[in-house]
This record gives sequence, structure tokens and C-alpha cells, in this order.
Amino acid sequence: MEHTEYVVLVDAKDRELGLMEKMEAHRKGCLHRAFSVFVFNSKNELLLQRRAFSKYHSGGLWTNTCCSHPRKGESCTEGAHRRLQEEMGFTCALKHAFSFTYRSALNNGLIEHEFDHVFMGHFDGEPAINKTEVEEWKPVAMEVVRKDMHQHPDHYTVWFRIVFDRMEAYISGQTR
Repeated sequence: MEHTEYVVLVDAKDRELGLMEKMEAHRKGCLHRAFSVFVFNSKNELLLQRRAFSKYHSGGLWTNTCCSHPRKGESCTEGAHRRLQEEMGFTCALKHAFSFTYRSALNNGLIEHEFDHVFMGHFDGEPAINKTEVEEWKPVAMEVVRKDMHQHPDHYTVWFRIVFDRMEAYISGQTR
């Protein structure tokens, strides 16, 4: 049985304003709290996931290791661990890297407007993907991802295209 999912609405400083049903928040473009997880292996390859084709938006597109929304009363770190386990079948130590806000229209009339908390982790095992969430996965060097994303931007989620440069800058010790 499907349960109604809610997102935590926030202001521009990430102060909680209340809850809203997830689809309503995406239809209205309301700013809400989210997280994105980037997991690298010991070769410094990013573990990409291809979203399941059945997802309500961005199905079949490549993106970072995992991303979602924390639940009411759940920290972003707790939510990131929960979704990493639910989507990819593993968890690992996660470090908060940075946060940023973005707003972007999706291809189906929905709007992503998120205060996104970005986490990094390391994992060398074999993911046990949840096929209702993830179509497939692959480890890819950042420079290969960058080149392919510039050649085929429509193969990647809008938020991944936005956060990718910020992650590269963070990794190289710069800030954006």
C-alpha cells in the first residue's frame, strides 16, 4: 500500500516552515529540504545510478549515487543513510560536504526547488540495488562523467547537472 510522502518546507536559510505532500510541493515549486549523496570507490570513481524507468520523474536518467528528502524529525544525515540503504542496498560513512539551493523545471510540469545537503562517502563493495528505485549502476571517473554529461546532457538528471560542478570544485578544495 502506498503511503503519502511529505517534504519539509524550508526558507532560504533552511529553517523549517512546515510539511507539504511531496507531489504538491513539486507541482507548486515550494522550497523544501533534500539531500544528495556522492559515493566514491577507492579508484575515486563516482558510483552513478540510473533511476528506474518507473520513477515519477526523471526515470531512466543517470544521477549521483542517491538523493531524496528527509522525513519530518529526521536529520539529512539519517535520511541519506536510510535512502542509500533503500536504493543501493548498502550504507557507508557519510560526510556533509556542502549545501546549496536550486530551482529547476522538470520535463513533466514538476519543479524541483530544493535546499540540497550534499554528502560524500566511500564504498568498494557491490551494491544490491532496489529495482523499483534503481535501473542499474556503474562506477565512473569524474572526468568521464563530465565529458559525457556535456555531450549528452539529456541522459542526466537536472539536479545532477547542477550539483556536479559544485562537487568537482569541493573535491579540488575550491568553493562555489
